[in-house]
Amino acid sequence: MAKEKITKEINLNIESGAFTGFFKRLRGQKKSYDFSGISALRQLFSNERARLLRTIKDKEPSSIYALAKMLGRDFKSVREDVKLLEKFGFIELDAIAKGNRDTLKPLLSADKVVITIEI
Repeated sequence: MAKEKITKEINLNIESGAFTGFFKRLRGQKKSYDFSGISALRQLFSNERARLLRTIKDKEPSSIYALAKMLGRDFKSVREDVKLLEKFGFIELDAIAKGNRDTLKPLLSADKVVITIEI
C-alpha cells in the first residue's frame, strides 16, 4: 500500500510589521531561536537543514549517527537540527532496538511544505 502524501502548512500573519502565528520561541532549549521576523524562515529552513531533509528522503539513514556520516557533519549539530525539525513536525524519530540500546531512525513526516504569508 502506498504511503499517504502529507502536506505541512505554515501560515504567517503580519501583525504590526512582524510575523506572528506559527513560530513561537522554543521553551526549554539551550539554544534560543528568534522567530519574531522573516529571518525565522531562514533559521528553520537553512541550507544544511534542507540538505538534511533531502538526505533522509533519498537515503533513508538507519540512525541520526548514520545521517551525520552521510552528511559529513558533526553528530551533535545534526542531532540539534533533527530535534528542532522534530519539534516543528517535519521529522519523526522511530526507536529501533539494537542490542542493549535503542537507535533513533529519522523519518520525514511530510512530503511537501506550503508557506502562506498573509499581508
